[in-house]
Amino acid sequence: MAPQLCPTTAHAARGCDNATLLARVAEGDQSAWRRLIDEYDGLVRSVAASFRLQTADVHDVAQTTWMRLLQNVRTIRDPERLPGWLSVTASREALTLLRRSSRQRPLPMADETPDATADPERDVVDRDQARVLWAAVAELSPRQQRLLIALFREELDSYNDVAATCAMPIGSIGPTRARALSRLRSKLADRGLGPTAS
Repeated sequence: MAPQLCPTTAHAARGCDNATLLARVAEGDQSAWRRLIDEYDGLVRSVAASFRLQTADVHDVAQTTWMRLLQNVRTIRDPERLPGWLSVTASREALTLLRRSSRQRPLPMADETPDATADPERDVVDRDQARVLWAAVAELSPRQQRLLIALFREELDSYNDVAATCAMPIGSIGPTRARALSRLRSKLADRGLGPTAS
């Protein structure tokens, strides 16, 4: 028997499990595909943006990540860990794009002096930490993910904007943020980043 189709709004999609959505996508259901994108595209783009890519490159990474999901939709072993799968895939695609673009850059002229402020080792560490951070964010609930992204990655001027973007009452923002940050600190501590959770 085919899984029941979930309600049609993006917010109702939160109540629809990823296994059902992925099964529907595998059957060619475009509305299920749109729901997955509505749910997780912000996360995918935030992971890509954490690599300091230009806007067009962030778009390319997001498109390629979604293409990879479509290619692998029947082989996702743990659908409820889909946010982590998307984060890792977006990180890999961003790194691939960075490697490709670095190979295409022209070699410096012989008389150019190296940039003394550049720290390639620090850049690698920063990228690795960003990858770990976004993998940890991907393990939070979709509601907490959206809130953290809205608070820290988007250009929102007020809690009213955040509330509207996340479809939550203003009074829920503070407690939800506190729980999300507490869980995130714990997850990062488990990965050896940041102070240990109290």
